[in-house]
Amino acid sequence: MVPGVVYGHGGDAKLFSVVDRELRVVLSEGHALFDLEIEGQEAVPVVVKEQQYHPVKGDVIHMDFLEVNLDEKIEAEVSLELEGTEQAPGVREGGVLEHVLREVTVEALPTEIPEVLVVDVSGMEINDNVTLEAVVAPEGVTIVADEPGEVTVATLSPPRVEEEPEPSAEEETELIGEEGEAAEGEEAAGGEGGEESGDGESEDSGSGDEEG
Repeated sequence: MVPGVVYGHGGDAKLFSVVDRELRVVLSEGHALFDLEIEGQEAVPVVVKEQQYHPVKGDVIHMDFLEVNLDEKIEAEVSLELEGTEQAPGVREGGVLEHVLREVTVEALPTEIPEVLVVDVSGMEINDNVTLEAVVAPEGVTIVADEPGEVTVATLSPPRVEEEPEPSAEEETELIGEEGEAAEGEEAAGGEGGEESGDGESEDSGSGDEEG
């Protein structure tokens, strides 16, 4: 059972509990408004005010509902979804599309609150930004924001290029040291060969003197 509370219209808060499976079914339908019937009481229209989740399992562990009047406008949180991401020219060129704002507050009658607002990004080029000002709300729905033109919904950045790290000073010193040691080794090998050939010539000269 998942515990919950419903409040609103200045009345006392009412506590209730619901079978978790039934709650998941209702929430999965995505409706912003639905009726809540507590045993022994008349059903009332409510909207979800807050949901609390288990930190590990992710299951809902508590629900807050707000009782509403169908004739009065209320504010509610609505999800933002991006449409046309694969068709965006900037994405086709390898750009990185980032969904910055995922929820927005709207004001409307409870029966007119949309389940989701869709944002068309199919025309975005690299370095383009889409702000909240470009989001089109249905008739009767107002997006609540002080400066919608300053609120970023999505951005499209240039492709990310991974640069190869430059060698550090220690690595460069090691490389130079190895080259120097190799060169010294070659010179030493050449010098030993020259001494051997010199000794051979001396022996040849001595044998010639003995013959004479």
